[in-house]
Parts: sequence; C-alpha cells; structure tokens
Amino acid sequence: MRIVFAVAVTASAVSCSRSVPHPAIAPAEPNEKRLVARTYNSGFALAHDTYNGLTAGSDGRIYYVLCSERHDVAGQMYVFDPGNQQIRHVGDLTEASGERNRHVIAQGKSHVNFVEAGGRLYFATHLGYYSIIDGMEKAGVPPAGWGPYQGGHLLAFDMKTGAFEDLGPSPNREGILTMNMDRTRQRIYYLTWPAGRFFRYDLKTKATKDLGAFFLDGENGTGPAYRTICRSLAIDPRDGSVYFTTGEGSIHRYRYETESVELVAGDDLKKDYFGLYDASAPGHMAYNWRQVFWNTTDSRIYGVHGNSGYLFRLDPTSERVELLDRITSTPSRRSGMYDQFSYGYLGFTLGPDQRTIYYLTGAPVYTAGRRVRGKESTAKGESKGIEDLHLITWDIPTGRYTDHGPIFYENGDRPAYVNSIAVGQDGTVYTLARIAAGGTTRTDLVSIPAVLK
Repeated sequence: MRIVFAVAVTASAVSCSRSVPHPAIAPAEPNEKRLVARTYNSGFALAHDTYNGLTAGSDGRIYYVLCSERHDVAGQMYVFDPGNQQIRHVGDLTEASGERNRHVIAQGKSHVNFVEAGGRLYFATHLGYYSIIDGMEKAGVPPAGWGPYQGGHLLAFDMKTGAFEDLGPSPNREGILTMNMDRTRQRIYYLTWPAGRFFRYDLKTKATKDLGAFFLDGENGTGPAYRTICRSLAIDPRDGSVYFTTGEGSIHRYRYETESVELVAGDDLKKDYFGLYDASAPGHMAYNWRQVFWNTTDSRIYGVHGNSGYLFRLDPTSERVELLDRITSTPSRRSGMYDQFSYGYLGFTLGPDQRTIYYLTGAPVYTAGRRVRGKESTAKGESKGIEDLHLITWDIPTGRYTDHGPIFYENGDRPAYVNSIAVGQDGTVYTLARIAAGGTTRTDLVSIPAVLK
C-alpha cells in the first residue's frame, strides 16, 4: 500500500542557548564566534537530503520540499510561517503530478529553485529512488508490481488558494534536474537527468520544445561519454537569453529570438584557480558553475564554482568572466581545503537587500590537533567527510567578505548535507539539513539567526 503523508504540525524549535561542539571534534578556530541554529519538525520522518527546493515567498512565508528516496513515497511540500512558528503540509508531489494510485516510481524530489510569478510558485519534480551501479546513482529499477519513473513534472502552486496545477511531464521521462523561468516572456527552461537534454516550456501556448543535448551521454554515460550536468540556469531578463555550462568549462547561451543555443566565445570557466578536472570523471562538477543568479543592479550573472568555492561574475555583453574572491570559510581559505561536499554547495543566493550574497559552505575540523580527513574521491555527489558548516556573506558594492562563524544545533551537532538556502525578510537564513533525533536521522527545516541588521 502506498503511504501518503498529509500532516499539519506546529514546529517545535530548539532553544537558541549557546552550545559547544562535540568534545572529540573541534572546529579549526575554537575561539571563533558560533551561530546556534533552530531545528523544526515537519512531521515527515522519511525525509531525505534536499537540493534547492526552498524559497522565501513575497508573503513572508518559507516554502520548501522534503524529499524521499522510497519508490512508493513522494516528496512532500510544506510552508512555514515565521510569525506564528507553524508548519503546514501543502502537498504530495506524486499527487500534484497526477500520478496517484498509478503504482509508478514516486516523484521523490524537487531539485530546483522555486520561481515566484503572479502569486504562484513554479517548480519541478525529480526522482529520488536510485540504484547504485559502479558507485554512481542511476534511475532505480522498479520493484515487482511497480512501473518505471514517468518523468519529472513542471508544477505551479497558488500561494493564496493552495492549489497545484500540473503543467505536464518531461517528454523524455527523465527527472528535471534544474529549472528557471523567464517571468517576462512566460517561458520555463530546464535540464533533465540523466541525459542532460535542454527543454523550454511556453506558458502561453503550453508547448514544449526539445532544444538538444549538450552533455554527451550525461550522467548515464560511461568512460569518455560521461558528463556531469549543470545544476543552475541563469536568465538575462533584458533579452530572454538563458545561460548554462558544461564540464569542459564552456558557457552556452540560448537565444530567445532564434530558439538556438550558441557558445559564448569570449570566455569560459576553465580557470587555473578552480583546479584541474577530467570532465569525463564522475564525482565532481568539473568546470561547471555550481549555482548562479542574475543581478539586476549591474546586469551580471554571479556564481560560485563548486569545490574551489570561487565567486565570479559574468558580463553577458562583454562575454567576460571575472573572478572576485574565494568565498569558502576562513578556515578553508587558510588551510587550502576544498569543500567536503564533492560537488560543492548549492546554498548560494542574493539576499533581500539586493546587494548581499549569502553562502553556506564548509570548513575543516580537527581531533587531537589533526585535521579529520574524509574520502579522497567519490563517484557521486556526497560529503567526503565531516562538514563544519559556516555562513558567509559578501557585499557586492564593496567586495566585503565576512565569515560569520560555524553553525551548530543547540545539542552541539553540526548541520550536514546542506544544499539549499533562503533568506527571510528579517534576515533570518533558512536551509534544509540532516537532523539526528531519537536514534534516527531526517532532513528538515533549519533557521539561522540574522547576521545583518
């Protein structure tokens, strides 16, 4: 029997008293200021790691998806009201996609950033049920009596009525890995997983167009045909251009007028500062950017490169990439450490003041005076060791970098597998992270006190 979670609960916040880390494991700088985060319980015990799937709505509420890795349990969507500290369950992704009682692999994830337009949140679904083959995640083989995954769906959620609209599935029955929306021209763009095909959906005509494959065999490939797929699309609202990268460092631009994709010839992301990568090797993003956003103030794309943690900006007009700063934690900058999460971190966004970049990233930890080292390499996106999460801000006009310190829960635990971020209207930072309680671990909502007033 398929399990459906439709739970409305009141969030129970952990108190914000000052805490100390586990006595056996210390941060790189034991006297640095620490941030104590609140944890919440959304009532979804099976919640698994979430990538993006979190936003601060214009109504002041925080919307998020908790993912599932079960074949028969879908990801669940919730809304948190900071005013009364209550969480409300708003939907099951499989039901919202029109697949209830079909006995097909569940819509286990949302792997994209929400886009708000006209009182609705636009987003997409992805599969969360995998089979591990040669150490890599592949689409899960359906158990007996279950059909294969039917493809990710584009969804719209009405923030006022709570109703979902299913805009349709990915034509190639693949998950939707990343998505963005041109609000002015009413078009949605997305990349699928594992093949990495580029699609556009027109909200006015309800027509979908396949714009091609740009990642060889994508993450379903082997040997020289393997390529990690870009996780973030940037849209220039002035002309409707859409930008994405490939593992070789190439930057591609979709032209709205011609519906064609071209190479940005003026520059690329194959930078010495980023490190050396084999684009055909799994387990890293190679020269892809990790997360990007469009900044309307200066008409530039700001992004972060995974692993190295370098902040850069791209000027679409001059086709020039400018490296700005390494925005990993201060201990990482001093030690020269790459981030522990193999793909780098997705928790990178522009704050509500339209000038402050917020970034959640890692730092080294030590035991008995020695750095704790994890795996040297991995073939999938995962943490290679213990993560010491830090909150970084970077001011665009002045270039001011600030490490606000490591983040701990009240009991001394560290947040882990943090690949989402949203900043509330009062400056509170929200993320989705692993929380251990009662002998089990789930992913759930976490809030970090405002660091800028």
